[in-house]
Amino acid sequence: MSNENLVKVTIIGLGNMGKNHLRVLSMLKSVEIHYIYDINQETLNKLSAQYGVKSTTDLDKAMSGADAIVICSPTSLHFEHFIKASKYSKFIFVEKPLAHSLEKARKINEVAANNSLFVQTGFIERFNPAVMELKNIISKDKAINIDLTRTNKLSSRITDVDVILDLMIHDIDLALYLNGPVSKVQAFGTKENGLVAFASAFIIHENGSFSRILASRITDKKIRSIQATCENSFVDSDLLRKEIVVSMQSETHQNQAHQYSISSIEHQVALPLQEALLVELQSFIKSCQGENIDVPGVSAGVDALIVCEKIQEQIVC
Repeated sequence: MSNENLVKVTIIGLGNMGKNHLRVLSMLKSVEIHYIYDINQETLNKLSAQYGVKSTTDLDKAMSGADAIVICSPTSLHFEHFIKASKYSKFIFVEKPLAHSLEKARKINEVAANNSLFVQTGFIERFNPAVMELKNIISKDKAINIDLTRTNKLSSRITDVDVILDLMIHDIDLALYLNGPVSKVQAFGTKENGLVAFASAFIIHENGSFSRILASRITDKKIRSIQATCENSFVDSDLLRKEIVVSMQSETHQNQAHQYSISSIEHQVALPLQEALLVELQSFIKSCQGENIDVPGVSAGVDALIVCEKIQEQIVC
């Protein structure tokens, strides 16, 4: 690790997500941007000048000397870039999905274990304040069923992965995070240009609860919502607005008049105003500095892809 616990970070890939990582990491006082890497020289020149950081199109040069490496390249390159990064650094962040296939993800897991690497998978929604509060609610009031919906027409511009690996994987991870391991998966969907563009999955968890997940990149509205039916409440979460409303029954019984009434009470939970990516990357950097932070690791990336593969196998139309 660098002097004074300053973490030297290299960012691999400067698409939309890579640019966001650069923006946030540049704000952190405990981070020094070691290098930014991309194959597009024009992009590198622009961002290098904007942030005052070194840039290169040489992958080995970018990784050499880095304390931590953040991989934001296209999904098809995640495995290749991870294997190279594993030779240079013990701390690696990989944007979701961990790899283009379950086989490659399992190989990443094997390499990470054999080399004692710290790997964080980029499941950003775990750091959404609405999800963090929902997790807290469910820990006290068991979820019977959770409905997770994620749609985005703009996502159709992504052509290297289907809607399952692009959008649905976020909610698959959340379903596992909130309800635990899966015992059964049933899925339906439709394809466009050979890739799944709309998918609906029904998941039975080992704890007896259910998750229903819908993902679409043909729907003309951007939706990010989670609705949880719990034993004693109903929780409606809007991940875009970062809002949670909890509904529960209130009972009133009067013995003398023999009156009994049931009414519903809605309570909006106050959530902190925080950027999920900022909290996610702060957690990664703290982990690099030796703190024991709860983050989605390499196993979370593998577990989500196991479910992804089961869903993909069932959507053949």
